Amino acid sequence: MATKARIIKIGPQDARYGPLRRGFNPRWTSRPDYVWLPRDGREVEHALERSLDESAPPERSRITVRSGGHCYEDFVCADDVRVIVDLSLMDEVGYDPEMDAICMEAGSTIGQHYKNLYLPTRKALPGGSCPTVGVGGHVPGGGFGLLSRQHGLTVDYLYAVEVAVVDRHGRVRLVRATADDTDPELRDLWWAHTGGGGGNFGIATRFWFRDLPEAPRTALLASGGWRWAELEEADFHRIVANFGEFFAEHQGADDPYADLFAILLLTHRSKESVGLIAQIDAAVPDARRLITEFVHHIDGGFRAEMGPLTEAIGEYPALRDLREPVELPWVIIDRILGLSPNPRAGKHKSAHMRKPLPAAQVDALWQGLTRDPHIVRDAVVQIDSYGSKVNTIGTDTAVAQRDSILRLQHQAYWPESENGEGHLRWIRELYRDMYPGGVPVSNDVTDGCYINYPDVDLGDPEWNTSGVPWWTLYYGDKYPRLQATKQRWDPRDIFRHQQSIHPPDQTG
Repeated sequence: MATKARIIKIGPQDARYGPLRRGFNPRWTSRPDYVWLPRDGREVEHALERSLDESAPPERSRITVRSGGHCYEDFVCADDVRVIVDLSLMDEVGYDPEMDAICMEAGSTIGQHYKNLYLPTRKALPGGSCPTVGVGGHVPGGGFGLLSRQHGLTVDYLYAVEVAVVDRHGRVRLVRATADDTDPELRDLWWAHTGGGGGNFGIATRFWFRDLPEAPRTALLASGGWRWAELEEADFHRIVANFGEFFAEHQGADDPYADLFAILLLTHRSKESVGLIAQIDAAVPDARRLITEFVHHIDGGFRAEMGPLTEAIGEYPALRDLREPVELPWVIIDRILGLSPNPRAGKHKSAHMRKPLPAAQVDALWQGLTRDPHIVRDAVVQIDSYGSKVNTIGTDTAVAQRDSILRLQHQAYWPESENGEGHLRWIRELYRDMYPGGVPVSNDVTDGCYINYPDVDLGDPEWNTSGVPWWTLYYGDKYPRLQATKQRWDPRDIFRHQQSIHPPDQTG
């Protein structure tokens, strides 16, 4: 039995309850009976035990967990949530000599890693740039970021995980699973946290990483944009083709461009510009020449001229005066690209590309992004460079997509006070029109979706007519093993949501 700690419990009458009942995306709120704020694994265990002891009607019975709160769907905050276990206070990072690994508590965020990881160790987790994303969700989903082409995914360095699990008798215990466990069930629990998604098997409380790469001392950053007023359809096609063809040609782990990461930001025509952001470790041989040649390559073969990126796009701020690469400390770049606040509701979708976007997809993009230019849309289809070390590091993980060259994120935002139905239908129609059957099924061009950009439309027959279920789009052939792990470690299906892993005897 866990120690009866004085765990913090926040009820509806507490002034802290309001912000704790919602996440980063204000589309999703909840009215839980209370929110737990544990400070360590034992308090998580205790909170879970007490929550399970209480009866609840089926329509209001879910216990959910939050680290950073960035879930794009209602998996954590919804009307059927009775209890939230919020891990915000569990944010310590440090070297663990017993494990010979760097330990990160699940509530630590990417923004805290400058002080807690980089300054003490000079190490970097090759994850995202948004500072408020929590490790507890980012890592189990196979998190990636600006250093991933150079160093791989976050899960490629995951050595161990600690999880509060519930057995078939309702007993709670903390379990530690490692990459080299000889017990196959423990190894499966570790493996499930290398891409099987957060909130599926228990409450992950701590992660241990080995052999993390050193952060770049400095990096070169460049950006630019092409004004919509000067873009013709042929120009748009050429920009997208240049970007895709470049990364199709530069995928090898030893390729000179393997360390370069870039983002193409395809906005709605009501915005000012289509944008480009690129970054490379300044210590790479000929780094300035490489990033300059890359920008010139993307900016070649069409009439429109590249200018400065003068407005915020999606989750990225305006980046003026970077038409020529500027060398900056890596930690400064990480902060610059993660500073844009998000007081907006939003909808997100994703796709992996094994090849550059075919002409038919670009046609659909052009049609969707230029439709109704008089309607102001805070929307972007973001194309991230992918692959290189992601595809060649060779670690046995639950991430299914290990041969993609690009990852797309379709985004639409609107003020919290607005009804978002028009924006939702617009992004749903654009996405449907881009992919046969409405979704990026696994074939020689596309390869499914990213679980950290969850999208419940994948399970809706109105928007997915492919016959391929959502779990295959996320997990490919990894899903049966994830199901078996779910059955072993969460047999009562305590940790569930609209797209949680289902035991083998369930289909949807």
